[in-house]
Formats: sequence, C-alpha cells, structure tokens
Amino acid sequence: MKSLVYYDSKNAKVEEITTPELTSDTVKVKVEYAGICGTDLHEYMHRTFITEDKMILGHEFTGEVVEVGANVTRFKSGDRVVVEPIWGCGECASCKKGNYNTCPDMKSYGLHENGGFAEYVVVKEENVYVLPDNLSYELAALVEPTAVVLHAVRNSEFRVGDKVAVYGAGPIGLLLSETLRAAGASKIFVVEVNEKRRELAKQMGADVVVDPSKEDAVKIIQEMTNGGVDVSYDAAGIEVTFNNALESAKPNGEFMVVSVFAEPISYHPASQLISEKKITASLGYNNIFAEVIDLLSKGSIKADPVITNKISIDDIIEEGFEKLLVDKNECKILVSPK
Repeated sequence: MKSLVYYDSKNAKVEEITTPELTSDTVKVKVEYAGICGTDLHEYMHRTFITEDKMILGHEFTGEVVEVGANVTRFKSGDRVVVEPIWGCGECASCKKGNYNTCPDMKSYGLHENGGFAEYVVVKEENVYVLPDNLSYELAALVEPTAVVLHAVRNSEFRVGDKVAVYGAGPIGLLLSETLRAAGASKIFVVEVNEKRRELAKQMGADVVVDPSKEDAVKIIQEMTNGGVDVSYDAAGIEVTFNNALESAKPNGEFMVVSVFAEPISYHPASQLISEKKITASLGYNNIFAEVIDLLSKGSIKADPVITNKISIDDIIEEGFEKLLVDKNECKILVSPK
C-alpha cells in the first residue's frame, strides 16, 4: 500500500509498503481522509515524540472498515468510522480516573504506532467510532481537533454568557472560536496576524478580530470589556501570545494554554499575582469523541471553513508539509491516499 514513511526530521517519503495485518482485537480501516496537524508539522521539522524509524504519521483520520478481527463485535465491513488516536496504560492514577490523555505512558497512532497517512491502517476496536450517515468523511477528519477544543472549553471555567479571547487562528484557534460560539460566549475576540485566517475567524464565531501587528490587542480587549475577558486561550504557542493572553484576562479571570510551545518562554508572575488570575492548561481530550461526532453531525459546531485544501498523498510533502510551513493562508489540509 502507499503511505508516508517517516525516517527522521525533514526526511519522510511516500513509499509502497506491505499492507498491515489484522489481529483478533483490531479493525482494518481504508483511509478516506487524514488531516495534517501541527503536531505532524512539528515532528516533520524536529523529531520529538516519534519512537521508531519508518513510522507512518497521521492521527486525524477517518475511513471505511474493510475487515475485522475474530474477537471484534461492534464493527463490520462497510462501516464508516473515525478513529480516536490516543490511549493510556490503563493502570496509572490518571487512567484509573479516566484521564488517559495525561497518562505518563500515553500513546498515539501516528507517533508510537502507524497512523493514517496511508491507504490502510489497523487499529484497536476500542478506538473506533461509527459515523452517522449525514457526517461526511471530510468533516469526520476534524473530529480529533474538535475534540481538543471541546475538551479545553470544558476544562476551563467558561460559562454561558462569558466574554473570551483566543490568541491564534490556526485550526485549533478557529475551532475553539466556533466551539465557544456554540457554547454561548457573549463576545469572542480572536487575535491573529494573517488576514485570511482573520477572515476565517469571522466565519467561525469571532465577534471582533484584531491584527496584533497593527493594533494593541490587549488594550482593545481591555477597553471593550471593561478590564478583560472572563477566559482567554493561547492557541498560538509563542511568548508574546502567552503574555498578551494572560494580560487580556480580567482580574480573577482565567488564562488557559491550549497550544504546544516549541520553545521555553519568559514569564513574570507579578501581574498574575496582583490580579489573582489563574493559569490552566488543557491537553488533548478524553471520553469525548461520541459527543463531538454528535455536535458536528447536527451542525451545532460548523467546522467546514477550517478546511482550506484537499490533496493526494503523493503531494503530501510539497503541497502539505512544506506549504503549511510557509503559506499561512492555508489552515487545515486533508490528505487522501486515493
């Protein structure tokens, strides 16, 4: 089968490899679409989490069941499905509380076992969810990143009617803005330097968009909210967005980190101390895929605008990874192995 094989930083190739074989408790999925995530980009540039050579990347994927193992009872050939890529050890304190996303030994398809940038992938039965007929494969490829933002909203102190700010309008920031809209935010600020992404933010929940290269985002947010938002979220992951998002929260408000930071940052706790702001964080998701599938299928969360391109797996390096690194007009690129 055709797949994207990862060897090391900036060294990944589309190659023909042997189609994976089933075991008794697994499901073979013919991949329809797999989304390129920021984590995929990070690994492409700087190998951090990948544990083996010749790993197949891709953890945001959906497709059709073509074969099931002898012990599989919940699925059959022809089922349209999406795959939750992560799992925990099942034995640690986090796992026993259901928080497998914070398991010290958490694993993921596309990082620790072969993922979705391939024609076929074999996955554990418990990681598979059936799709309703009205949810397209394209939207189903967004279940995973939408789960990330829904988990963040649930983990934060956000309440219906709150004012919020989102720093960064990449796929996670855009989906976060749209999810906050669906959850009942009264005013949503999105801070983003790229014009195309600011336009997408307007389509996905934002009431006010700010270009921080031309305007003082913190000043605008504080003036329009009488001192700051109830909750601010960093979906960009750099020092300036961390500090500005913290400043944008009102006294006794909350600042939540949703992004992955590639580099350490400088942070002075004095402003947090004198205003008793809370800094929290949200990692991935747990026990939430079924709810996300329902929300997307009902149109409660309108995720379509985040998809800016669909490409063949043959073009995944130049038109996928390399393009996303330089062209910030692109947002979510879906890859088809067909």
